[in-house]
Parts: sequence; structure tokens; C-alpha cells
Amino acid sequence: MKELLRTNDPAALACASALLDGEGITNFVMDVHMSVLEGSIGILPRRLMVAEVDLEEAQVVLRDNGFEVTES
Repeated sequence: MKELLRTNDPAALACASALLDGEGITNFVMDVHMSVLEGSIGILPRRLMVAEVDLEEAQVVLRDNGFEVTES
């Protein structure tokens, strides 16, 4: 898995994940439950991960929709 996006904004993660799902790109949000450890104040960012073979296509999809993606 490769990191595609890192953000503290849960709405942005949901939108990005939905865009990828719409393109048939499997994705996974990591660090969702870290808020329990940090006290639910949103300091730790969550990461949107995709398979390495889907990384380039996923980057194009998110960039075309205004997201700043993590460079590999």
C-alpha cells in the first residue's frame, strides 16, 4: 500500500475515498482510531492508502478534483 493523501479533514477523506471508489480504485483509510489515543482533538492526520499498482491513476483522479496528493 502507498500513501496517497494525508489530512486531518474527515470530510476530505470521505470525498477522496468516494471519488476513488467511483473509479474502481480500492482504497483504505488508516489511523482512523488514533483519535482515541490523542483525545479526539484531531491533531494526528489520517492517511488514505491505495495499492502500488493503482497509485498513479489514483493521483490523477484526486488531482483532477482539486486534492493535493502525497508524492511518491
